[in-house]
Amino acid sequence: MKSTALAIAGAALFGFSGPAAAQNAGACLITKTDINPFFVKMKEGATAKAQELGVQLSTYAGKVDGDHETQVQAIETCIASGAKGILIAASDTKAIVPVVQKARDAGLLVIALDTPLEPIDAADATFATDNFKAGELIGKWAAATLGDEAQNAKIAMLDLTPSQPSVDVLRDQGFMTGFGIDAKDANVIGDEDDPRIVGHDITNGNEEGGRKAMENLLQRDPEINVVYTINEPAAAGAYEALQSFGKTDVLIVSVDGGCPGVQNVKEGIIGATSQQYPLLMASLGIEAIAKFAETGEKPKPTEGLDFFDTGVNLVTDKPVEGVESINSEEGLARCWG
Repeated sequence: MKSTALAIAGAALFGFSGPAAAQNAGACLITKTDINPFFVKMKEGATAKAQELGVQLSTYAGKVDGDHETQVQAIETCIASGAKGILIAASDTKAIVPVVQKARDAGLLVIALDTPLEPIDAADATFATDNFKAGELIGKWAAATLGDEAQNAKIAMLDLTPSQPSVDVLRDQGFMTGFGIDAKDANVIGDEDDPRIVGHDITNGNEEGGRKAMENLLQRDPEINVVYTINEPAAAGAYEALQSFGKTDVLIVSVDGGCPGVQNVKEGIIGATSQQYPLLMASLGIEAIAKFAETGEKPKPTEGLDFFDTGVNLVTDKPVEGVESINSEEGLARCWG
């Protein structure tokens, strides 16, 4: 589904009557970091919509990806401030649940952005990419690109954090499923026994982490020829490590679809990426909080799903049969709606 259509659907879904009704309603946006471009764009979307609707927005972020304690403190602050709602991209999707429940018990609407809580109904709603589908798309593309050689692939899996938040698991397992690998327990990273998987390593979702993880796995097997990465900063770091090892023919796939990442697709650094729409997630989240403040109504999920799907598109300049995609020019025009 295209992001413009989702934006129209979102407007119809929330049916907000105007800025006056939301005046002085408070909202909090809590992201994993304020450095990753994905969360920078999410903050832009929330800020613009809050200004439009007259919502008083406060923003918080972890010091690094995985900084759970700072997010807990941010929720406590939001409860104390009398905010009407919280938008959160949680670093630890299980450990955050008790303080999220405390916020809900205090009457706040809590919406998970991008990263579902565990269980998903620990939040009042989730606005997210279908992260399993995002992983599945790049897995299918990689397998189709390799053709018969997919059976002999040597794959490095560059994941997020040791706590295995839901977004990490979904993308990882989606990729393996798309590639044709038995992922075993769909809720756990690293329990598969397919010999094509060289190993998993942690990136913390940043360039330095991607570089170190790639170096570690290349030491395990220098013949790696496919690299899955949790996001595009990690992919950029992996590419640097591969270059330093003199490996120029490795297939790198990723998820996010940010402007730098799509530019890397255009330049041939990343073969394909799944594009998300964080600005849309955040702006719809602010609309939902404004609606809740006005009427007490909570948002509903997309029909047939347990979350509101904000869309995903595969971006590549080397399309393959059977996997729908857009090219890098269209991806650059869309990043990060």
